[in-house]
Amino acid sequence: MFAQLSLSGLDWLPILFGVGAAYIVFGIAGFGTALVAGPVLIHFMPLSRIIPLLVLLDFVAAFGNLLPSRRDVVRSELLRLLPFMAVGCTLGVVFLLQLKSDLLLLLMGLFVTAYAVYGLAMKVRPAKLSGIWAVPMGTVGGLFGALFGSGGFLYAIYLSARLDVKEQVRATQSALISCSTIVRLSLFLIAGVYADQSLLLLAVCLLPVMFVGLWVGRRLTNRLSREAFVRLVTWLVLASGLALIGRYLSA
Repeated sequence: MFAQLSLSGLDWLPILFGVGAAYIVFGIAGFGTALVAGPVLIHFMPLSRIIPLLVLLDFVAAFGNLLPSRRDVVRSELLRLLPFMAVGCTLGVVFLLQLKSDLLLLLMGLFVTAYAVYGLAMKVRPAKLSGIWAVPMGTVGGLFGALFGSGGFLYAIYLSARLDVKEQVRATQSALISCSTIVRLSLFLIAGVYADQSLLLLAVCLLPVMFVGLWVGRRLTNRLSREAFVRLVTWLVLASGLALIGRYLSA
């Protein structure tokens, strides 16, 4: 059965480490799995396979994060963002399945690097945003979510500038990520991506390390400053993004 995965014993080590680290970050920040796991997994499979794989795992993880905090969700902001997120997700799935893999490699490298630079440069809470910003933030967040596996940081930027209570920001963001995974999962199902049984088998094999990562992430939130840990991870993400760009240029 495992022969379907075409992975050697040595291949499993970085894959398990990358996915475990990604869900430690998810357990703390509520997003970012593709930003951490993507640069590792892309050495073993194309991006058009990585994103559907992480969507399956995110589907399980996101609901685990949402359930304890669902009462803090601000429904008005959730409903404002959802339609535009769905449009962006649809566009992202189309681009993901149609663009050449080498171009996606460069785009992912640029995206990861830009995200990391933004995260490191961000020193203060953004100014109050108008509700009209839900249009670009929701659309681009959905696009990046489907294309690169992580648009969550855009939702975080928007919600942090709209809501004053930290618990509401995190709960509403978890709800958005949950909805995003449902939309992307449905689109990938319609596109026939999950007809690949080896992809489903790989997701099942990675579920235990995902649960361990989530557990560690939640434990770290009680012992370590979330901001300090995410900042450390952002430096690692920046290095990964630059490595992807370098790999594209040297190809």
